[in-house]
Amino acid sequence: MIINIGNHEFTEVWDGVLYKKLSDYPNISEWELRNIIEFVEYEKNHGRNCEIKCEETKTFHFIQEAIKQKQKYIGIRKPDKITECTACPKRKGCMTDLVCHTTSIENAISILKCGSLLSARNVRKVPVEQLMAENRNAAGDPADYFEYIMFAWGNCQAGDRLVMERKLKRFPTDEDLSIKFTPGIRFYFKYEVLTNHPARTYDGVLPIKVKDEVILKDWIYKIVVPLEEKEAIEIFVPDKLKEKVLYVGNDCSDIWEWSEKVYSLVHTN
Repeated sequence: MIINIGNHEFTEVWDGVLYKKLSDYPNISEWELRNIIEFVEYEKNHGRNCEIKCEETKTFHFIQEAIKQKQKYIGIRKPDKITECTACPKRKGCMTDLVCHTTSIENAISILKCGSLLSARNVRKVPVEQLMAENRNAAGDPADYFEYIMFAWGNCQAGDRLVMERKLKRFPTDEDLSIKFTPGIRFYFKYEVLTNHPARTYDGVLPIKVKDEVILKDWIYKIVVPLEEKEAIEIFVPDKLKEKVLYVGNDCSDIWEWSEKVYSLVHTN
């Protein structure tokens, strides 16, 4: 795996490369150093070595030294707000009190029926080679990625964007994410609570991910359902989870406004 450090638009892993965005490039924060170390450790635990590339020599050597002193950085606490990605119009950064897993209406019904979020491998029950070869794996994710449930920060729109992409079977346009936007179902968790899950791990890219399964009754904080889907969803919500569900009307102009609306609502509940 290659770690490409730079002034990228945002942090992402694509086709064997981690494009690591620094919030104040070429300066690097202790939190960003922790993330890089976590990525290196996660990759090493899955049999992959990492090569770091950075045009700024000073930053490159600083990262190399930090990796040698990983215990100094691995316990760095997350900030309340992360500004590597500043795409959202209002917050200009990721708020770190909540994380969420976003999915389609159909998948949400399956989740509510079984009572758990499951990894792709546990849901699909097909050989991992098949999952890796599918068109939906455009980023070229390796086999172990399919063993985990992925989470984004609570005000992030990436989950809804992915739901739209899979619904349309193509990358969504600006129109798709505005006047044609249809929100997915968001399963919200408190970050500090989910860190106690025995199967949680940090890969240096996502806020957190959990291997195999997350049992909703034990971990869920809130579930956000678009009001338009209430009739389709509510009959499948177990009694123990009914008080966790928020039905929210989509009167928003685009995916960004929706993300801000639901995050603010869950944050204050």
